[in-house]
Amino acid sequence: MMKPLKVAVAGLGRMGAIHALHAWELARETGSCELAAIADLDGERARRVAKDIGCDVPIFPSIEELAKAGVCDATVIVTPTENHRAHAELMIDAGHRVMVEKPLTGTVEGDREFAAQLNRDSPNALMLAFQRRFDEPLRYAKQLIDGGAIGRVFKVYSALEDSNPAPNGYKSGGILPDMSIHNVDEILWLTGRMPRSAAVIGSRIYSHRLTTCEEDFDDALLYLWFEDELTAQVQVSRNHVSGYRNETIVFGEEGQVHVGHFEQKPFEVLVEAYGRRGQKAPLSVRTFQMRDYGRTLAEFVDRFGPAYKAELAAFIECCRQGAPFPSTHRDGLRAQEAISAGMQAVVEERQAARVQPA
Repeated sequence: MMKPLKVAVAGLGRMGAIHALHAWELARETGSCELAAIADLDGERARRVAKDIGCDVPIFPSIEELAKAGVCDATVIVTPTENHRAHAELMIDAGHRVMVEKPLTGTVEGDREFAAQLNRDSPNALMLAFQRRFDEPLRYAKQLIDGGAIGRVFKVYSALEDSNPAPNGYKSGGILPDMSIHNVDEILWLTGRMPRSAAVIGSRIYSHRLTTCEEDFDDALLYLWFEDELTAQVQVSRNHVSGYRNETIVFGEEGQVHVGHFEQKPFEVLVEAYGRRGQKAPLSVRTFQMRDYGRTLAEFVDRFGPAYKAELAAFIECCRQGAPFPSTHRDGLRAQEAISAGMQAVVEERQAARVQPA
């Protein structure tokens, strides 16, 4: 019988605490893994996370100490973005396979360098955490699209809007590299295509005044052009004060698939598929229930909780089987290259053509 995978979680902020909870749950529910350790520079926070989960595991004051201890086989890295590469290298050198929260390094140059290194030395060592690929509403939408329900796809619209600015002290590489990398990967995954060109429009209009986090914009649009008459539009914002908004619409020649509506119902995700105008009945309407953790969590966890758990389960199973990961550093680089291309053609208000009075 295959032994449980000994997993550690390094970095216990908002997302790290959720990964630790899911690892603990998967250990009890499936026996596929064991939460062998957690690590964080803030010892009090680490102890609080362990207490909240109800687990008694070794706590290390740093990922370096965790690497030396040799108590686990694989590591989930949820440390600040600027440390992702160094921490992933450390654990890979220690013989681990790792799952790293997005983005890979935070810059396209860093992603290119690290991806080249991984391709050369450790091509199957790193899984990049793109939880949307494991989200049941989006997977169902992809099933409809791939099955030809709406014909040839010619446009994808993907929105991600936070109700608050990034927290005080949060380090962001910019709203597009930080937020839209999820949307861009979603579009590349749904379409199976890479864009040929991109452009960005960005503004600072409200929430940048409410945080110490330094970001280029608090509201932005990314437009992507593909070959064969396909476009995509990504909208990201920190200004959707009424609540977290996630919405994807895929337009085809025979109809559209719509994932998510903002109705202040964080635990219900509606997927609708409609044919051409005049068609009496929808092609499909399904409501997916998200998990209520019974506590106040980051709003993205309310929306994607089951996807985060499914993603971790996939990582654990790939490690146990020695199988390739379903999303890797290569996917992160592709998404970052699309965003970087758009940022090279950025348009801000001061650059935009002025409207001439009549």
